[in-house]
Amino acid sequence: MHPRRPPFRGVLNAEEDLMTTIKASCPICGDVSLTPPQVRLVVCTRPEWSYYAFGCPTCQDEVSKDADEEIVALLVSGGVELEHWVIPAEAMEEHNGEPITYDELLDFALLLEDQDLLAQQLRSLNHR
Repeated sequence: MHPRRPPFRGVLNAEEDLMTTIKASCPICGDVSLTPPQVRLVVCTRPEWSYYAFGCPTCQDEVSKDADEEIVALLVSGGVELEHWVIPAEAMEEHNGEPITYDELLDFALLLEDQDLLAQQLRSLNHR
């Protein structure tokens, strides 16, 4: 196993303040240098869906890569703002049965147009 190289290093800018430079790799251009505001870091409640993304400063392509715990820690320590992405529990539930069809959706929308009819339908369900 090869040791991981940190994706950033500090350099001095014109004002002589320490500014972080993040080294990343574009699949088209190869290695590129970025600043923290150029990197979007998204940490999901499902860790395997966490990622970081950036627009390549050379080819302007949008690049997105997985972000494990080590990458997240390195990017945050380099000044990249962390964005939280919360997946609702309902989205992760197992769903059984056939997907709803367009016709069923249309029927439901038409039913919603008449609130009295909807109330009547709901009352008939309660009496079964």
